Amino acid sequence: MEDTPNVERRSSCAGACTIEAVVSVDARGQVVLPKEIRDRAGIAPGDRLAVVFWEKEGDVCCITLIKASHFNGMVTTLLSPMAEDLAGRGEQD
Repeated sequence: MEDTPNVERRSSCAGACTIEAVVSVDARGQVVLPKEIRDRAGIAPGDRLAVVFWEKEGDVCCITLIKASHFNGMVTTLLSPMAEDLAGRGEQD
């Protein structure tokens, strides 16, 4: 991805997916994230990552890693509007 401009590579938080590296799984099932990827993502030893599967027709088609420290905020952002809507409905009854 050397020829990809930095602006395009870093747009993944805006909703675009990019392929940053291809990694292998060893005999113990472990994967090593390249140092450049860890540095760009701010991943340090001891950080916890949530493993998220996306399925299509029963097959896992995408595996995403999300820093656990960001995951709680993401869930709150996604679920808060729904919780507020449900709370509002309860008040109307």
